[in-house]
Amino acid sequence: MERSVDRLYSLIANEEDARVCKDIPAEACNVVPRNFFLILTANVLTKLGDLLISPKTVLAWLMSAIGAPALVAWLVPIRESGSMVPQMMIAAWVRRKPVRKWFWTIGSFGQAISVAAMAACVWFLEGYTAGAGIVAALVVFSLSRGFCSVAMKDVQGKCIPKTRRGRLSGLAATIGGTATVLLTIVLFRDQGDPTLAFYSLLLLLAAALWVIAGALFAGVEEHEGETGGGGNALTEAFKSLSLLRDDALFRNFVITRALLLCSALASPYFVVLAQKESDTGLMLGVFLLASSLASSVSASFWGWMADTSSRRVMIRGAAIASAVCLSVGLTAMFVGTGVGNGWFYPLAFFILSIAHAGVRLGRKTYLVDMAGGNKRTDYTAVSNTVIGFLLLATGGLTALLSLISNSAVIVVLGLMGLAGTLSAIRLKEVTGG
Repeated sequence: MERSVDRLYSLIANEEDARVCKDIPAEACNVVPRNFFLILTANVLTKLGDLLISPKTVLAWLMSAIGAPALVAWLVPIRESGSMVPQMMIAAWVRRKPVRKWFWTIGSFGQAISVAAMAACVWFLEGYTAGAGIVAALVVFSLSRGFCSVAMKDVQGKCIPKTRRGRLSGLAATIGGTATVLLTIVLFRDQGDPTLAFYSLLLLLAAALWVIAGALFAGVEEHEGETGGGGNALTEAFKSLSLLRDDALFRNFVITRALLLCSALASPYFVVLAQKESDTGLMLGVFLLASSLASSVSASFWGWMADTSSRRVMIRGAAIASAVCLSVGLTAMFVGTGVGNGWFYPLAFFILSIAHAGVRLGRKTYLVDMAGGNKRTDYTAVSNTVIGFLLLATGGLTALLSLISNSAVIVVLGLMGLAGTLSAIRLKEVTGG
């Protein structure tokens, strides 16, 4: 079995010696192939789990199905901010421990328990009580995810050679994307009107995936690492907030990134509007396919463009997102239901997902290109923290606005995206070439 793993790793790594080690401890070399596939499998399983409980699609659909549509506004903000805001404290704690894989395993089990709790809310509760329970479980889910996010970087850095980490991430994305399409077809091909039992089983399946992923990750052979530098991480992170005052380029980037939240926040409302026209499982499956395909179709295109100018990627992604939001919002507002024979919203969602992929890749590349070394770390910590709090604030505002009209929320987010486009135009070019 071990020889088969070594041979397969050698093929993937495209090298005669599958244990070529760079920048990892010598004692970790002999178990690189085994660790590679354990981490790869865990990543693929969690990607499938993410599909099955996506706040932009499945949970947004579920909230309307159980009679709690007003809570849709909180799904994306809580899912994103819950894992970003506390990362400074989580990182300080994780770095005190010489072995960090257990944080990922605990985080994975925490996500499994949270998703199982969502299934219990769907099955045993009703209306806004069930919706509130799902939101509460999502808070715990997001916090657990923060542990996984921090621990994965450390574990991968100690167990996988530098020249093979990109292949690991790329292979996980490819396998996860393919498995996502197949799983969606299997689950939703013959599904008519989804029942509460169907939603509960969907969530329990996702929970099982995280349990298996956590168990597999526990088998990673991680050697002890350094434990220094974690004690004052939180204090230093708060000190770095002065960057917003002193660094004009960074401040303008954070403002732009905040305005570009529209591409993520608008997605669930497309799902809610579509559900009013057709609440079949097939329609939900179409949204899941649109979400997974959009990223895989556009990733290479946006990546190639970002190598020339990450600023222009943000501009174009934001402009597309703004145009789609304004078109959908105004159409829903003035034309009403029945537009496009049910395909208008999934198609618009697909285009918005492509735009969001561009916005996301563009701002990540821009941040990396903007500064190097420790300053890059500070930029990341500060921007994530600020955006996390802004997500919660924006979620509250959109929740209030959704009580009036879902289409009005989309129009407002479209205008926000337009402002983000103009703000991105004003940014300085930082990408070489």
